[in-house]
Amino acid sequence: MQERLQKILSARGISSRRKAEEYIEQGLVKVNGVTAKVGDKADPEKDVIAVDGTVLKARQEMLYYVMNKPVGVVTENIDRSSLQSLTKAIKNEQAKNESPMITVRDLLPRNLKGKIFPVGRLDKESSGLLLFTNDGVLAYRLTHPKFPHEKEYEVRVVAPIPDGALKKLAFGMMILGKKTKRATVKRLSVRSFSIAISEGRNRQIRRMCQKVGYHVQYLRRVRIATFADRSLKEGGVRQLTNAERDALLKAVGIE
Repeated sequence: MQERLQKILSARGISSRRKAEEYIEQGLVKVNGVTAKVGDKADPEKDVIAVDGTVLKARQEMLYYVMNKPVGVVTENIDRSSLQSLTKAIKNEQAKNESPMITVRDLLPRNLKGKIFPVGRLDKESSGLLLFTNDGVLAYRLTHPKFPHEKEYEVRVVAPIPDGALKKLAFGMMILGKKTKRATVKRLSVRSFSIAISEGRNRQIRRMCQKVGYHVQYLRRVRIATFADRSLKEGGVRQLTNAERDALLKAVGIE
């Protein structure tokens, strides 16, 4: 069946539809050896489509899953034995009587291991939603700083936190040599609050709380852009629905 070239390139994770138009306008896309024009169609099952000289591979099934990562699980996509050998030289990384380090890969169903990969990361002490996919364009859009999107977290600190400190978190502060962007902060209790940020620096929320004098006791991610799920059990993994997938792709400009 014939489809617009922009749709074909997007479906294969080559680019967004808008970027695909730019490739076509620049003469980088060919169908059966003929330079394509914007608006051209092709049959991905029959036609030979090339982008900048590279023939597209057969259609790859795009997979979109979410995990509710528990505290204590490391966001890596290598097997446990490999991770242990890589971290063996780190002092006290694994104490003599501690159980082996568990990675998010260990929690994936066997049939998904090696097929999908975590988008971004959650530190070992944090829990919550972690997306997995083989869609390189989505992963790029969700992790590169030039494509901002909100991630929301629930945070509990060790002592009652005043409104003034929450305002400082919302307004922005200097960490790692750069001021944080404005955030949306809502109080949940005397010691807890939700915070939505549009950037993802290393341990950013923990560093922000430390900056205003409060130590984080609990940190859980509850939303990524348009996606949220409070019913997924800890350690659980499920596939995104078509509606969830489409809303997420639209939110990051992949249409």
